[in-house]
Amino acid sequence: MAQAEMTETGNGGPGDRRTGPRVRSLLDRWRGDPGIWKRGLVLAGFAVLIALLMIFHAQIPNRIGNLGSLTETFLPWLGVFVPVILVVALVRRSATALIALLVPLIVWLNLFGGLLTGKSGASGGNLTVATHNVNADNPDPQGPARKVAASGADVLALQELPGSQVSTYEEALAGTYKYHSVQGTVGLWSKYPMSDTRAVDIRLGWTRAMRSTVTTPAGEVAVFNAHMPSVRVKLNAGFTANQRDNSADALGEAIAREPIRRTVLLGDLNGTMNDRSLNAVTSQMRSTQGAAGDGFGFSWPAGFPMARIDQIMVKGVEPVSSWTLPRTDSDHLPIAARIKM
Repeated sequence: MAQAEMTETGNGGPGDRRTGPRVRSLLDRWRGDPGIWKRGLVLAGFAVLIALLMIFHAQIPNRIGNLGSLTETFLPWLGVFVPVILVVALVRRSATALIALLVPLIVWLNLFGGLLTGKSGASGGNLTVATHNVNADNPDPQGPARKVAASGADVLALQELPGSQVSTYEEALAGTYKYHSVQGTVGLWSKYPMSDTRAVDIRLGWTRAMRSTVTTPAGEVAVFNAHMPSVRVKLNAGFTANQRDNSADALGEAIAREPIRRTVLLGDLNGTMNDRSLNAVTSQMRSTQGAAGDGFGFSWPAGFPMARIDQIMVKGVEPVSSWTLPRTDSDHLPIAARIKM
């Protein structure tokens, strides 16, 4: 009985006596290994290369298949190489690789470490907004609409609305939202009055963006809903995003001309906040997820989210919290945010 108590407490018990010599033996083997600094030089170089990609991602040219934008879209995932390098370095007993590993680790934490801590406020804010790309081929169009409306959003933006199903979405949301407008394949629903609602030209030839003035109890706010053109990764052309980039520039110009100081952008931008091609928009607005969200908030693809290409961005208002909503039948996750006017 006494022996069992010694083992459980871990204060000098047999378990500790066995572990101690193992650790000391391992350290002795490493200290006495003449190749500990010579092995793993290639692995160490790879670790430094990963760090350099993260530091100088903005210098990766877009001239060849938009490689820079592709890297920036999945930039946080370069951190996956850190534990892989760690395991290989331990297996190979390479002190050089272990020390070199500190470089990408520090760089990654500097870039994305802030996203690992929760920043959402427990309370506060006076306007909740949400956005969702519902997928034009969704077999249950009413389901996603009702699920997102159940989040309590005061203003809801939807993208990929087929003309043949607009009435279905209107019917599903009629009980929650008194005001709404659909422009092309995007629509806005609001609990508060909407005015000056119109399409926004993003140089596509058809309507995939709109804006409206929403009059809330705290005052007016300009709300944009946009769906940027899709991007593709092709073996013969790389990351094809030229049309998306041109539309982003047009959207940025429209937001810059907006006379109402308090502005909210909701939508599927088909790009992340790191993607330089969205600078026309991101340079003048803040991401609610980056400012007040918990975690990375990845929204696509819904089955295994790898990037946050659905965005809620603001200027002239203060983000209080930002989060990802439960999955619907779409290939995107809906997202929501609460802001203080």
